This record gives sequence, structure tokens and C-alpha cells, in this order.
Amino acid sequence: MIQFQDLHKAFDGKAVLTGLTLDVRDGETLVIIGYSGTGKSVALKHIVGLLHPDAGDVIVDGRAVATLDRAGLFDSMAVAENVALGLRRRGLSGDEIAERVGEALALVDLTGAEQRYPAELSGGMRKRVGIARAIALRPRYLLYDEPTTGLDPVTAAVMDQLMVRAREHLGVTGVVVTHDMRSAYTVGDRIAMLYEGRIRQVGSVEEIRASDDPVVRQFIEGRPA
Repeated sequence: MIQFQDLHKAFDGKAVLTGLTLDVRDGETLVIIGYSGTGKSVALKHIVGLLHPDAGDVIVDGRAVATLDRAGLFDSMAVAENVALGLRRRGLSGDEIAERVGEALALVDLTGAEQRYPAELSGGMRKRVGIARAIALRPRYLLYDEPTTGLDPVTAAVMDQLMVRAREHLGVTGVVVTHDMRSAYTVGDRIAMLYEGRIRQVGSVEEIRASDDPVVRQFIEGRPA
């Protein structure tokens, strides 16, 4: 389980998170929505230790977060090498690495792209390679920061399918930060709205769709203030 416990964070004196409290249940995909600049990505970065709270804690599996590695795709490595990178660091055999790389690329529909380089891939394909590299490590958690941003509608729908597949086939617990309500409704088990630094409302997709909170309704309907 991932737990945000009364999390506070400010930058240059401006409060961004002002008491964020939220539990992410094992095996679910929780979507965090909210207006730009409300701290969605800031919250996500606390989970992996890229930011440290001014007050409060982020607890993962009963332990306060310190630091975790984060890396992008290496342009000098082909797709298969990028996916295999973390596996080699774990000392797996060549056969096991090859098997896991193949499984991960198949899961994101990139079988046959093993020898292509990031520069030869579309933006959507690069995102899928990133997911494959994470999946190959058989993680308990996957974090997605605006996974459909900059993608055309068809490619965005493919990304949604991959996030659902990761949960259904691997039992991965996911946290998705997005402003894309179509995606949120598709991939989320629960949706939490972050507003003015704390959770305004959290509930199932059906509960958020039916919300009578005026702030939530304005956001999910895309209405101007």
C-alpha cells in the first residue's frame, strides 16, 4: 500500500500540497486528477523520493520513502537493450533476460521492435518501451505521469489499454496522474481530485461521475470558471 500522510510541500514560499492524505490500495489503479499546477506531479514525485516533504510522510509498504532510481530511455541502446538494462543489474541469466524482455514487449504490443532505437520510434512507442522496461522488472507499483499527453486519440487509447493490462495480467498497483477524464474513466478503479493542495473528493468512477461537488463537476465537465 502507498499512503500519503498529511503531506505538505511548498516552493519558494508558495504552498503546493497542504495536507494531502490518501491511501492507494494494493492491486488497484488510482487516478489523481486536478487542474494544472495543483500538485499532481509533485505528489507523484514524493512516492519515488525525487522530492522530500516539508511535513508529513509518504509510506510505501510500511516504510517512509527515501530515494528510488529513475531513468529515461538511453538513446544509444536499442529497444531490447533498454528493456534488459534493469534485469542485467539484477544479475539474471541471459536466457531469463531474453524471456522477460520478450514477455514485456509482447505485453505492450512491441514484438519485432527489439533492434530499433528510440530515435526511430514515435512518442507513443517510446512511452510503451518505458512501460515494458518497468514491467520486465515485475514491479509491485507502476506510476504514470500524464501518460496520454501529446498523443493522438488512437495512441492514447492504446496507452489506456496497456495500463489496464498491467493491472489485470500482472496485478500491479498503479497511480496515474492525468487531466484526461476519458483516460481516467477507462483505467481507474478509483479517482481522487486534488484541489488546493489536498484531496477534494475520492471515489469510484461511478461516484465521481455522479458527484454533486461543484468544483469536481466543473473539472470533469471541462467548464470554464
